[in-house]
Amino acid sequence: MHIAMVSGEYPPRWGGIGSVVYHLAGHLAARGHHVSIITRTHKDAAPSQVGVSVIEVPWLKAPMAFTRSYGRHALKALRHLHNQQPIDVVHTLLPLVSWKKKEFRWVEQNISPVVSALNGSWIGEREGMRLAAKHRESATWKNPNDLAILTTAKWYARYEQAGLTESSVCVAISDSTKQEFQRWYVPPVNWRCETILYGVDHLVFRPLNGDDEDEQLEHESLRKRYDAADEDSLCGRASKETPLLLAVGRLVARKGHRTLLRAMPKILEQFPGARLCIIGRGHMAKTLQKQAKKLGVGHAVFIRSGMPFDELAQHFRSADLVVYPSYYEGQGLIPLESLASGTPVVTVNQAPLTEMIDSTVGELFTTGDPDDLAKAVCRSLSDPQARTEQALRGRKRVLDQYTYEHNAEDYENIYLELCKTESNQ
Repeated sequence: MHIAMVSGEYPPRWGGIGSVVYHLAGHLAARGHHVSIITRTHKDAAPSQVGVSVIEVPWLKAPMAFTRSYGRHALKALRHLHNQQPIDVVHTLLPLVSWKKKEFRWVEQNISPVVSALNGSWIGEREGMRLAAKHRESATWKNPNDLAILTTAKWYARYEQAGLTESSVCVAISDSTKQEFQRWYVPPVNWRCETILYGVDHLVFRPLNGDDEDEQLEHESLRKRYDAADEDSLCGRASKETPLLLAVGRLVARKGHRTLLRAMPKILEQFPGARLCIIGRGHMAKTLQKQAKKLGVGHAVFIRSGMPFDELAQHFRSADLVVYPSYYEGQGLIPLESLASGTPVVTVNQAPLTEMIDSTVGELFTTGDPDDLAKAVCRSLSDPQARTEQALRGRKRVLDQYTYEHNAEDYENIYLELCKTESNQ
């Protein structure tokens, strides 16, 4: 089968969608399919994968408007590709590609059936920012991308509506996202929408291997770098004396980093040796550093920019606990990457996070409540044995349900069904 994926993100333009497309395409190729990725141009070369070809197209470098610009160029590239090598299925990654109804319809009629993955919604993003603002996160106007979403989400939602109306199949990345589209959009009467939660690369994100000398040395070096190197932690055991907390995500308001910082004083009251490492790119780094100092926790907080996957994976497996205080997600891959790494998760008690995280693999707290967040973290840190058991269950949960092997098989079944239906018409 020849599968064309239309994705606004693809490495080296990382992000949740970019990561998913890279791994899903590779696993589909390993199953014998040819995958063509149509994505935005980037100054760095895309990585090569056997059975995967990458086509880059121009795009307007402007918040939100890039989705329409990229979408038009992607459509031209799709038409040209189909003329050269007939396409069996077109897989669009919404909302980063904006096509009108007539454009979706043209693809369905002239190229192949369309499968549209619903990776959260613009309306959901907007509502997440409004919720974050209520809890005194960063001002939206400080980030052009956030401001564009807040002011134009309703306009760009019409392109998502086009995808709902004209695609053969929609695939929501969580039940919560599916419900969003049912609540805020107008699905057609015969709407078909499956739910497939994305997986993670369980070979990259895996527990610490203390028998690997190089990895053990990296682990020890990382713990010392963050001043979190008691005897238990250096040996890879759950630490109670100098626990290392990890938060990963873009440094934007709706990720909830300021709420996490407000929880740190109470966490340090009970665990004075605790340290927090925040990893992410974004406009809020200086704001977070100033807030940490103002709260008197600057000595215990480290803020790092983005980093290669292997280094990030080492942080996941070397941490004692991952904290994910996000106000809005289509699904949220960070908690799964944490579980795959053998690290329990503390996150919000709202969907879609509750579709993956519960008390057997971590702790939940009330969204936007720093006091409840601190209680959840301290509850987890107080019981190293329970954390160790949660780590084992979390890894098993990922292997049983949330891998790209699962995703590739699930999507392949949808593709094959559509191709069979198409051939019988």
